[in-house]
Amino acid sequence: MTKFMYLFRGGDARRAQQSPEEMQAHMEVWKTWMGALAGKGQLVDGLPLGKEGKVVLSAGETITDGPFAEGNEIVGGYLIVNARDIGEAVDISKGCPIFEHEGTVEVREIMSMDM
Repeated sequence: MTKFMYLFRGGDARRAQQSPEEMQAHMEVWKTWMGALAGKGQLVDGLPLGKEGKVVLSAGETITDGPFAEGNEIVGGYLIVNARDIGEAVDISKGCPIFEHEGTVEVREIMSMDM
């Protein structure tokens, strides 16, 4: 099996319009989806990311508040999954709850660094 990372982007505008009950219901959908992946041995790890951050440039000479990308480009979370190949990783991602909020999933293979 190969490991793939899902980078979740967007969906914040739609999520901001939800009531607390709707947010909780959406989180339950995430838990169910991730639980199913874990049950199949496909889920390795994953968590949402905080909204605040710093951008470090020039080997630490410049540090700014960030991220400042467009809202639909900010990485809001990630998952790492096991899949046979990128085709299977893409198929697995199709059930992701972020699509309910018009977000996107970027699927990337995690490369090994032999040392």
